[in-house]
Amino acid sequence: MLRSLYIKDYALIESIKIEFGNGLNIITGETGAGKSILIDAMNLLLGERASIDIVRKGASKSIVEAEFDVTKNNKVKNLLKENEIEFADELIIRREISLKGSNRCFINDTPVTLNLLKETGYFLVDLHGQHEHQSLLRVETHIDFLDEFHNDSEALQKYKKAFAVLNELLSGLKGLRNKEELIKQKRDLYSFQIKEIDAVSPEEKEDESISAELNILENSEKILELTNSINNALYNSEGCAFDNLNRAKTDLTTLLKIDPSFKEMLDELESAITLVNDVNSNVLQYQSKVELEPEKLESMRMRLSAINMLKKKYGGSLQSLLEYRNKIGAEFELAENFETEINNLLKLITAKRTSAGDYAAELSTIRYEAAKKITKEVSSALSELGISNSKFEVNIKQIPADNGEEFITYKNKNYRYDSSGFDKVEFFISMNIGEDLKPLIKVASGGEVSRIMLALKSSLAKNDKLPILIFDEIDTGISGRIAQKVGNKLKSLSAFHQIIAITHLPQIAGFGNQHYLVEKNETDDRVVSSIKLLSEEERVLEIAKLISGEKVSDISIQSARELISVSQITAVRN
Repeated sequence: MLRSLYIKDYALIESIKIEFGNGLNIITGETGAGKSILIDAMNLLLGERASIDIVRKGASKSIVEAEFDVTKNNKVKNLLKENEIEFADELIIRREISLKGSNRCFINDTPVTLNLLKETGYFLVDLHGQHEHQSLLRVETHIDFLDEFHNDSEALQKYKKAFAVLNELLSGLKGLRNKEELIKQKRDLYSFQIKEIDAVSPEEKEDESISAELNILENSEKILELTNSINNALYNSEGCAFDNLNRAKTDLTTLLKIDPSFKEMLDELESAITLVNDVNSNVLQYQSKVELEPEKLESMRMRLSAINMLKKKYGGSLQSLLEYRNKIGAEFELAENFETEINNLLKLITAKRTSAGDYAAELSTIRYEAAKKITKEVSSALSELGISNSKFEVNIKQIPADNGEEFITYKNKNYRYDSSGFDKVEFFISMNIGEDLKPLIKVASGGEVSRIMLALKSSLAKNDKLPILIFDEIDTGISGRIAQKVGNKLKSLSAFHQIIAITHLPQIAGFGNQHYLVEKNETDDRVVSSIKLLSEEERVLEIAKLISGEKVSDISIQSARELISVSQITAVRN
């Protein structure tokens, strides 16, 4: 829902803020008062290109800002999440056009690109008039209208899952084929490197363990010399620590007999003797394992040298070397079995193409049935809305695939496809008797497009997900009885959407829930446009003016009251 629209220093508008309501919002005003300026400003928020000519004379920039209630709009929520923009139930979109040529766009105070602004607008507003934002004039949206009408989300989701699986497999196939030539070129190199590394077959952290063992072997003579020295100092020489400690123990034992206080010292000395004995035993045990092995020493030096050479050549560390070996091993195995890999993947893709084709065909059948119903409903509604001799048709076709790999298969035939299936949907229309059906986007004028959209939206009303519809020229070329029916359609549609309609016709204005008047006034030798929400009495007066012109009579006022009353009663009945 569009809650408010704020416009500042835009064309003839100095500063206005419009608070919109639920249901049908009617905007009227004399020709040239500035109604089209409101639509142009709204289009800026929907991503349309802008010129600095719109900046009001004497101002440095134009500002257009709108606040939307997007509480239930999951499409907007997901889009903002994808672009890392904070989501809130109140969405604020702002556009600034400066005389300096700068063009800034904001969503919830976050600067965004014009493309993102336009993409967001597609999920918020459908604007119908002489503007490019009409979804009906974009052929790619026609299939969405049809899918919204049949509303079979289960069939669509089954296809979309198959579509995603197939595309992932095709992406994998493309990746393999991109690697194919490169892998073949490197196969001989990988074979040489694998043999070179496997000739040494280093194990994880082996370089560290060899270095530690080499350090011992290279110092074995010194180790033997030092361990002998320790043994002599502690135990195996005249005047060694063990003998001296034992003599001290004898003296302390004698002292203990004289004075019991030497007991603790004697215990500590005994502990020292035990410790010296243990240290000496450990040293001798270590010494017994040390051997002078020049052949083993040389063998280990050569292996460490071979490992270091591989490390230097393939990554700088043993871990990097082993990781590289695993990588090229996998690449070499792939190269050796490349054709098998490709053939296995192609078999799986063939099966998934058929599966996706079956789901697409199921979805297509549903669309053909829906097309019959929507054609009948829209044709009937168009007749009611004053395009009585028209013919409306939903054209569904499938395009055979060319000689590529991106296709799906149904009954042994290959078709182009996208995320919606293999159907191409386009609306065709004939506006007059005897005319051939032609693409809608080529034959309908602005007012006719608005009425066609009104007919289409009436059929889709409950299922359509777009919350806000704006109609600018829906009353072009109609009057009287048809206008009454257009107004009634708008009112019915406003039960499911917020509608904003600009009109010149009292028969349409009488159906409004809220009525706004755009006026043009002269202040300080300048023309300024303004807009205001009318009270009930002001609304009666404005509709009376639409009936009789500026000179309002009692009869036209009475007619206006009756028109409003009849419109509301008619709307309730429908």
